[in-house]
Amino acid sequence: MIDTDFDAHERSRWAGRAEAYERSFGRLCAYPAEALLDSAAVRAGRRVVDVGTGPGTVAAAALARGAEVVAVDAEATMLDAARRNAPAAQIRQAVLPHLPFPAGGFDAAVANFVLNHVGDPAAGLAELRRVVRPGGRVAVTIWPSPHPPLQRLWGEAVAAAGVATPADLPRLAPERDFPRTEAGLTGLLTAAGLTDVRCATVAWEHRTDPENWWAGPAAGIGSIGLVMWRQPAAARERIRQEYDRLSARYRDADGALALPTAALLASGRVD
Repeated sequence: MIDTDFDAHERSRWAGRAEAYERSFGRLCAYPAEALLDSAAVRAGRRVVDVGTGPGTVAAAALARGAEVVAVDAEATMLDAARRNAPAAQIRQAVLPHLPFPAGGFDAAVANFVLNHVGDPAAGLAELRRVVRPGGRVAVTIWPSPHPPLQRLWGEAVAAAGVATPADLPRLAPERDFPRTEAGLTGLLTAAGLTDVRCATVAWEHRTDPENWWAGPAAGIGSIGLVMWRQPAAARERIRQEYDRLSARYRDADGALALPTAALLASGRVD
């Protein structure tokens, strides 16, 4: 059974926000794109589906390798951005775990930071496996837990501002969740029937302008965006002040932020 409340909540956080996403979280999520494609053995002549393409970052990288790309997303403004950034890709609106493609129609499926936004990650992964031919590969990224400093920054700013995180934020049902660790993600791929499963932690420093990084939550993106939008103006201002104070330790001499972060990158073969 799909957690429709969680899925509906997640989609609501991105609706109409492609521009703010590209300015903030999109630049962060672009970092592992090449490693993700490597893990899925994407190269010239391969047919790949990029699920949850967002503004088309991974799709564009796959096209640059000479692959034939189909890019899907649930959100219309994201698809508009994908058409702009990956004009040679076939763009489709679709939602995991129901992709409008026949079984085995692709050489590879990739999903960059997508499984963390679906109500049934196992079902989503099973659908990625379904659309890939035997011998092809599925590759995914997710954010790990415990969170790296970049992801912790928002919660620290909210807490320091004296703002309580709402207790009613949609969460995965416990029986559908999994440990956000290398072992947990490996187990999810293995349970989906993938073989030759590999998982590694990719770590980097995300360099960004402080205003650009603030722009995502300020536009209501993600759970932190929902927390922000539920606050009165005075509370949002306190969060901003704490964000400025806490992020100062990550600022370079030129004023840019250099935020340590990491992702889990896993892939498996379809037999």
